Amino acid sequence: MQLVPSSAKKSNKTLTYIVSDLSIPFWQVLERGLQRTAQKLDYNIEVYSADNSIKRELELTMHAIESKVAGIIISPITSSSAATLLKFTQKANMPVVIADIGTDGGEYVSYISSDNKSGAYGVGKVLATQLRKKGWEKGSVGIIAIPQKRSNGRARTAGFMQAMKEAKIKTIGIKQQATFLYQESYDYSVELIKQAPNLRAIWIQSSNRHQAVLDAIRDTGKKGDILLACFDAEPVFMEMIPENVIAVTGMQQTYLMGEEAVHTMDAHLKGIIVNKNVQLPILIISAQNMAEKLAIIKRNVLGIESVQH
Repeated sequence: MQLVPSSAKKSNKTLTYIVSDLSIPFWQVLERGLQRTAQKLDYNIEVYSADNSIKRELELTMHAIESKVAGIIISPITSSSAATLLKFTQKANMPVVIADIGTDGGEYVSYISSDNKSGAYGVGKVLATQLRKKGWEKGSVGIIAIPQKRSNGRARTAGFMQAMKEAKIKTIGIKQQATFLYQESYDYSVELIKQAPNLRAIWIQSSNRHQAVLDAIRDTGKKGDILLACFDAEPVFMEMIPENVIAVTGMQQTYLMGEEAVHTMDAHLKGIIVNKNVQLPILIISAQNMAEKLAIIKRNVLGIESVQH
């Protein structure tokens, strides 16, 4: 996508949203939350995908600064790249709200995130219970992680590992996603299965490549012998979780995060003091509680709003 030249002075009701990779469904839902709330508050939002290019992410940030938008909302590629961007926005006195991922440093208005550590801990607790019920507690669990350069990735790993340690369940190798492509997650899953003959579960710290893990389990002849745990949610999870195809997932309230980011920026621009860090709770969902949580999942997680307001 080409940068759009600023042919006219931006009004103070224009915000820029820069996201790491808009092809990923998670970010599409968050963007819908941003757009819907911006519309209600009479803001225009320009949305740009960095396509996982740190160079492009920086170029987009500089473009937003030069365009003199009212503020920038960013979902950075990594926490270290976020710190770099914040050096430039701070120098330009440009307000920034971070939506997910986090930063290793720098000044910002607010960081809107999920409680990744406790969410991953909750996933681990439910998974451990399910393994015990099957008599598989002596088996091991493999992890396919999002990049550990991201603060949210490190938090997820820490929370899950804590739950496994308390349950005395062994974890093996952490494979880090880099391309987020199907083949990457498939290959990682096969590697984990070959590495540990007694593998009883794979936890993928994301949602959109769940099918790659399921296909690897099937292709290695392990269907029915290995549980799949995830993080976040896809619409198809509404069917897969009740059928126990997915044992458990920790659902971030993605749409709500987008809403909160715009509300927070709006409050700041109006001179209202906002919370520096806002952590939204993560929903721990399995077949046992899916039905009772369905309404909140549809609205806050998947961004399916009722037509009636």
